[in-house]
Amino acid sequence: MKEVKAIIQPFMLSEVLRGLHEIDDLPAATVSEVRGFSVVHPDYEPHTKIKLEIMVPREMVESVVAIIQTHAHTGNPGDGRIFVVSVEDTVKIRTGERDTAV
Repeated sequence: MKEVKAIIQPFMLSEVLRGLHEIDDLPAATVSEVRGFSVVHPDYEPHTKIKLEIMVPREMVESVVAIIQTHAHTGNPGDGRIFVVSVEDTVKIRTGERDTAV
């Protein structure tokens, strides 16, 4: 199992979610508003971004990454970044079921 995390521009969220709806059997996504700080540029003002977190089976990773990359792309600096992280274990709180993405 993998976790796909994406930091994207807030105004691209609808477009990205629309794209993700095209994937059959996609588990739920968590959406959070986050603040990013540049350490490269002199203006250290925080920038509001959106963070998507999606737990998916290994075989869905490339589809999810491609959809996010395609639908979040504007070509401008600050479009965001996608991270793919291995998930060691999951536990459903209600049922105690383990290792499921849904």
